[in-house]
Amino acid sequence: MDNTKTFWETHKHVWAESVSAPMKALTAALAAEFGEAKIFRPYRDVRFAKDKTPYKNHQGAFVATGPSTGYYVQVGAPGVRVGAGFYDASTARLASIREAIVDQRRGQELEDLLATLRAAGWEVGGDRLKTSPRGYDADHPRIELLRHKSLTAGRSYGFEHFVHTAELLDHVRADWRAATPLIEWFQAYART
Repeated sequence: MDNTKTFWETHKHVWAESVSAPMKALTAALAAEFGEAKIFRPYRDVRFAKDKTPYKNHQGAFVATGPSTGYYVQVGAPGVRVGAGFYDASTARLASIREAIVDQRRGQELEDLLATLRAAGWEVGGDRLKTSPRGYDADHPRIELLRHKSLTAGRSYGFEHFVHTAELLDHVRADWRAATPLIEWFQAYART
C-alpha cells in the first residue's frame, strides 16, 4: 500500500527474508529438473508507464527453455500462481508456430494439450490479435489459436493451505511437469 522509496528502504530486509529468500529456495529446489530460474527484480520499469510507483507488488521467477519460452512462478497479493508457455515471438518464430497450428496433426496435438490443461483447471491466455492474422482465413478451424501472439497456460493456488508450507514445492513441480508437453510442443515447432 505504501509504494515509496522511504518505505522500501526501511522494509527491504523483510522483502529479502520473506519474499526473495523463499523464492530462491523454491527455484533452487526445482533447478535440477527444470533449469536455473531468473528471479525478477523488485523494481518496476517506469520510464514509459503512466503508473510511476517504483516497486512491484509481486515476486516472479522464470525458467527459460528456449527464446521467451518456459516456466513461471509468482507470489503476490492474490497468492501463488504458476504458468508455462511463450510470451514473445519474433516474426519468423511466430510464423513457424502458426505453420504448426495450421498443420492437421501438429495443430490437433496443440489443441489436445491445451484441452488437457484446461480440464485440469489451467487457464489459457496470452496476447491475441483482434482479427485474423494476415494470410489466414477467418473461418479456419483453429483461428482462435492462430490469433495468439503469445500463448500461456496458468493456474492460481491463491492462498491454499499448502502455499505457506514446503508442500508448495510439490505442487509447483507437479504443475510444471503437467505443462512440460506444452513447452516441448513449442520447442519442437517454434523455429527461431
